[in-house]
Amino acid sequence: MAVTRPQSMSTGTGAEPAELPGRTELSGRTELGSITIADGVVTKIAARAAAENPDAGASTARMLGRAVPVAGRLPGVRSADLDALPKTTVDVDGSKAYVSLELSVRWPVSVQEVTAQVRRHVRGRVRELAGLDVDEVHIVVADLVTDITSPPRVR
Repeated sequence: MAVTRPQSMSTGTGAEPAELPGRTELSGRTELGSITIADGVVTKIAARAAAENPDAGASTARMLGRAVPVAGRLPGVRSADLDALPKTTVDVDGSKAYVSLELSVRWPVSVQEVTAQVRRHVRGRVRELAGLDVDEVHIVVADLVTDITSPPRVR
């Protein structure tokens, strides 16, 4: 997706605004007015960007600091799922965003590699889609997801 700069409007005075070298257009104040992107919009962008990684997804429900894997069977409670969106919070401050993600990672993939990929991808997608610089992506890996099914019970 290409980002195009709006044409500057001439005031007829010959005094045009000076371009700052190395500066890119970001969300916020422009010569045409201001743009405000709600935290909820950026939260959805960041959550979907994190879920675009096939080795990362929603983490399991937690209670008193402990993972509760059986809670996923209860109605309305999340479970570890690589196809679901991770728990995401975002704080937007002007043209900067601060993202926090709680996710699960597929076993036996390297947690360090997956989190680095997710961090890069979230930064890139938020910048591309919302025009915000992401200063910090805080990631908590709360669960490892295995594709191993437990053996059937013998009766």
